[in-house]
Amino acid sequence: MAMSPADVLKQIKDKEVKFVDLRFTDTRGKEQHVSVPAKQFTMEKFDDGHFFDGSSIAGWKGIEASDMLLMPEADTARLDPFTDETVLNITCDVVEPADHKGYGRDPRSLAKRAEAYLKSTGLGDTAYFGPEPEFFVFDSVTWNVDMSGCFVKIESEEAPWSSGKEYEGGNMAHRAPVKGGYFPVPPADSLQDIRNAMCLAMEQQGVEVEVHHHEVAAPGQCEIGTKFEKLVKRADWMQILKYTVWNVAHSYGKTATFMPKPVVGDNGSGMHVHQSIWKGGENMFAGNKYSGLSEFALYYIGGIIKHARALNAITNPGTNSYKRLVPGFEAPINLAYSARNRSAACRIPNVTNPKARRVEVRFPDPTANPYLAFAAMLMAGLDGVQNKIHPGDPIDKNLYDLPPSQAKKVPNVCSSLEMALEHLEKDHEFLTRGGVFSNDMLDAYVALKMEEVTRFRMTTHPLEFDMYYSS
Repeated sequence: MAMSPADVLKQIKDKEVKFVDLRFTDTRGKEQHVSVPAKQFTMEKFDDGHFFDGSSIAGWKGIEASDMLLMPEADTARLDPFTDETVLNITCDVVEPADHKGYGRDPRSLAKRAEAYLKSTGLGDTAYFGPEPEFFVFDSVTWNVDMSGCFVKIESEEAPWSSGKEYEGGNMAHRAPVKGGYFPVPPADSLQDIRNAMCLAMEQQGVEVEVHHHEVAAPGQCEIGTKFEKLVKRADWMQILKYTVWNVAHSYGKTATFMPKPVVGDNGSGMHVHQSIWKGGENMFAGNKYSGLSEFALYYIGGIIKHARALNAITNPGTNSYKRLVPGFEAPINLAYSARNRSAACRIPNVTNPKARRVEVRFPDPTANPYLAFAAMLMAGLDGVQNKIHPGDPIDKNLYDLPPSQAKKVPNVCSSLEMALEHLEKDHEFLTRGGVFSNDMLDAYVALKMEEVTRFRMTTHPLEFDMYYSS
């Protein structure tokens, strides 16, 4: 049952809530918040919104038009499991005070426009998304970057490199080898209790958990699988998942990161995204073509593959993302589709019921802004359906064992953020249909991301000393 504003106000009273925390997401995908005392949170907040300064948010407004409104959505209200006082968190859209329309650069408003665009095409009424974000839990991470040089150091008692360390209580020695974290029982998996706590906290906040386990990378890589949901709601859940993972790790004296490639030489963290489109209660992806897919689903895959390099700028939005997307390792860099092949950009999961028929896009990673990433993939897929873009034949052989002549024919995803941004600048018309993404928003996005590219390009890397110091 969807919660109404009246239900929320009743919950505030019944649960003796002290503060209401208004949450929204910035361009980079980072959740932001502002708290109001419960007595200030009346029906007016639902009707009129809450003013805040939009000019201080990276990639948003200039000073000349900084006033913005947060409009809370009643159905997203949930109690915060981590605060000392009773706090109710509620997710908001960011709207323009002048016309109360969703702000063009607000990711959540943009995701709502994507859902509305799907309905307007008549192709479907619901887009379901099911992301699988992986993350690392470390004991401690330190780094420094300044004129004198730079370093990064990861501490992890689980890590294979910790076998020679003296610990105060002794070195307990049970640990997985490199790429061996999937998935021996404790004590080799030392994070069982932490993941249990994360899952219970997510369920308390309305996010349905389906599975959790240690992942392949030995030093603390984990995955928590949660249920699929409609596009905007699933993006909301992704933000709750991240908030929960960070805070539970923190409460155990550890630190969690969704960075795609924190550890050199072990698996990176991806975010495979399962997706399907439904109309009138029917799964439009189920059919009698390859692996039980419909022609609709094949065209959707065709759109994803056609626009993959532009999508990379949104689904793989950091310079670190491309340390994961490297040929020759399990990374899904090949722009092909397959029911069996995990190195293909699109995999068709094996299901027993046609209702569950879906496509799994494997190249995104969990630093992506979920609102923007889900919306962009939907727009690419719909372009495929509208223009009948067939993805060609599936590739069921191991893509890494193909003879070079064949391998050359399979295009790859981008190899750097700079390359992805160039592709987005050339190929973004499909995103702007129905006013879902605006050119203004995309320009601001590219500018924000180019700052990261430039900063990275200008910073000398320790590896360069290794390769060039004696040259």
